Amino acid sequence: MSGLDVLFLAVGLLTAGSALLAVLSRQVLHAALWLVVTLAGLAGCYLVLGAELVGLVQLLVYVGAVVVLILFALMLTRSGGVPVVTGRGQRGGAALVGAGTTILLGGTLVAGSGWRAVEVAGPTNTEVAEGVLGVYVWPFELLSALLLLALVAAVAIARAPVGGQDDASHRPGPAPRALAAQGEDA
Repeated sequence: MSGLDVLFLAVGLLTAGSALLAVLSRQVLHAALWLVVTLAGLAGCYLVLGAELVGLVQLLVYVGAVVVLILFALMLTRSGGVPVVTGRGQRGGAALVGAGTTILLGGTLVAGSGWRAVEVAGPTNTEVAEGVLGVYVWPFELLSALLLLALVAAVAIARAPVGGQDDASHRPGPAPRALAAQGEDA
């Protein structure tokens, strides 16, 4: 086993452990923070495997944009501390689906390539950059506009009045009658 194999194994175990903690967390905010660690660990796996461009895109797009948007929405709606309540049947069903998916993907990979190393030939970083900045620039721009729209919607939802009422009695600070009573005493 080489040093890169050991590093990949360590980063992979960290990623799998944080993914498990993200799924098992009782609070939504903690799950989102464990998701950050999971996605950063996945970027580390890409870096160890030599796919630097994919690793950096993973960090920029998922950790830098999507998860920050999720955390921002959780903080704006004040639902980060709400515990997640699920029944035993729902957790068991989710575990069964996850285990089945893992077995299916692992079996497919082993059946397709066996246990031998497979040489993967793909495009160079220059070819990927030309594709992203040439042909596929509009999908990336539309995705950034969608994320910006979701951020604006999160702010609008967080600032919306509760129950459709927006009068002075629901604003923080002293009530209008208390202010009037203070003026009469002076």
